[in-house]
Amino acid sequence: MFKTDTLSSTVSNDIIQVTRLSKIIENPPNRVEILRDVTFSVPRGQFLAIMGASGSGKSTLLGLIAGLDTVTSGSIVLDGTDITNMREDALARLRGRKIGFVFQSYQLVPTLTAEENILLPAELSGSNGDPRPRARNLLDRVGLSNRGHHYPVQLSGGEQQRVALARAFVTEPPILMADEPTGNLDSANGQHVLDLLLQLNREEKTTLILVTHDPRLAENADRIISLHDGRIFSDELARPPVSTGMEL
Repeated sequence: MFKTDTLSSTVSNDIIQVTRLSKIIENPPNRVEILRDVTFSVPRGQFLAIMGASGSGKSTLLGLIAGLDTVTSGSIVLDGTDITNMREDALARLRGRKIGFVFQSYQLVPTLTAEENILLPAELSGSNGDPRPRARNLLDRVGLSNRGHHYPVQLSGGEQQRVALARAFVTEPPILMADEPTGNLDSANGQHVLDLLLQLNREEKTTLILVTHDPRLAENADRIISLHDGRIFSDELARPPVSTGMEL
């Protein structure tokens, strides 16, 4: 029997609200239910880990919350904005302002230097002011101040992921989404990247959503949601929630 101890918050401080979310792919005569009736909310500043085996729907859920995919039914409210039926151009602008991404495969642009890769989200979102000082500060904070003019091919896997971390934070997004961020790294580099991610997240006071199948990563979270066959079967606080200074 699956656990159903859902701890979703309903207070106004929620930065993410997911309500009865389903994602179904129809390809007659086949019908694939990827997510079914998923409901939860995330308080501002929380570190939430989403766990599950391959095929459980965790990466699809992350993509839906980020507006990278369309829902079949249900709703998603992101920092007070209902994105469920939002047009792609509006979604792109919202992502540029609200969300930073860290992917398993780094997804750096090979023709851009490390610093240029970090600057890219700021340039695409039309951020005010000169973003270069922040980009250089972030390079220093991830230990790559002397590698800013190197191209991805000149960097190790761990260094590329550290560039991706700096890129995710450059626009000071209130939400950071990380999909298996250490999955392509050896244990030593993976731990280093995880430590940097958690350090930056604390310093920037970001809401962090981490998708992983690794319980060692998830144990760092404030809360863990586990998926099975597209449904939530466990939603537990892993440790006391971090104070955001905004309690009612």
